[in-house]
Amino acid sequence: MEIILKEDIIGLGYKNDIVNVKSGYGRNYLIPQGKGVIASPSAKKILAENLKQQAHKLAAQKAAAEEKGNALNGVALEIAAKVSATGQLYGSVNTAIVAEELQKKGFDIDRKIITMRDIKKIGEYVALVHFHKEVTVEVPVVVVAENAEELKAAAEAEKALREKPVAVEEAPAEEAAEEEAPVEEAAEAPVAEEAAEAPAAE
Repeated sequence: MEIILKEDIIGLGYKNDIVNVKSGYGRNYLIPQGKGVIASPSAKKILAENLKQQAHKLAAQKAAAEEKGNALNGVALEIAAKVSATGQLYGSVNTAIVAEELQKKGFDIDRKIITMRDIKKIGEYVALVHFHKEVTVEVPVVVVAENAEELKAAAEAEKALREKPVAVEEAPAEEAAEEEAPVEEAAEAPVAEEAAEAPAAE
């Protein structure tokens, strides 16, 4: 069914957009919540007239969005989080955290206009900030290990433990070699004795 959106819904459309949605989603959520109305011929006619009258206002909104977008261009975030030895985060970095980090840099941005998959591993990512239907800014997000020193120490300790059994295993091998030596001497002893007794027999 066709719906005229009454507000921005990131991932679906923006205010005054006409979108196609499943009937259940439209009738059970969008319309009851006041987020949209059925795009009937009369509703479309009213929308066209409103857009015509609001053209100046809409242009001003776009200009304001472009100004905000330009200010955010070039901004990058580095977020420290606790991670496991495999680089997996304890928890995740989401749009709320990105909004908080942007606020620390002086950008008051609603998390609702930010889209990004929840980050669960360290690495480089991109968050999208949708200021306007025609103005979207990419913000690089780098997630690093907050407990890097702890992970390094743990890795070194694990390496030491792996190397230690190798040295322990070599010791028994040397002892076994030493224990075998007397056996060989014992085996040679009777031969020497027989050689010494041979002249006496003659």
